[in-house]
Amino acid sequence: MKANKRTVWFLTLLSLVAVISIYYLNREAPMPFDGLAIFGDKNSDAITLTSTQDETKPVFAESVLFEEMRMQVQDERSKLKEQLQAKTLSSDYTVEEKNEAYNALEDLTKQTSAEALMEMQIKALGYPEVFVRKEDGRVEVTVLSQEGHSKELADEITKYIMASWDDTGTVKVDFTGN
Repeated sequence: MKANKRTVWFLTLLSLVAVISIYYLNREAPMPFDGLAIFGDKNSDAITLTSTQDETKPVFAESVLFEEMRMQVQDERSKLKEQLQAKTLSSDYTVEEKNEAYNALEDLTKQTSAEALMEMQIKALGYPEVFVRKEDGRVEVTVLSQEGHSKELADEITKYIMASWDDTGTVKVDFTGN
């Protein structure tokens, strides 16, 4: 009974220390969308979006497009993963078929991570948003670019992808943005 009381007392003190430390950390650097910051006093440091023309432009329309493409690919791949996992767990298939399904599942995971890594590497080249999809040796790249699209930028991305992935046959680079 004495050890149980000690444990409860220790956990209570530990949780109290955690709550107090989080409070002080947030007090030093408040969250950007803190309720007090949103509904508090209006200050002159507030960000305003102005335009020299009287036209309305979507602020994050291109980013939403990239997220929709990612979600669509993720849905397709999750369905394929479910089918492959069901195949590996089913007793209706032979060992060879189960091994093929397992290898296909591993390849799908490697492909997804390789695409995400390539997106990060292309973003490091200076592009704000990138979507990469690779299927059967064909790579499709969609880039958000404020400078517009040029042959030199497409060649730079194509050379980078060809140097990074050995089994790449063709690369298609599309630019979107202003």
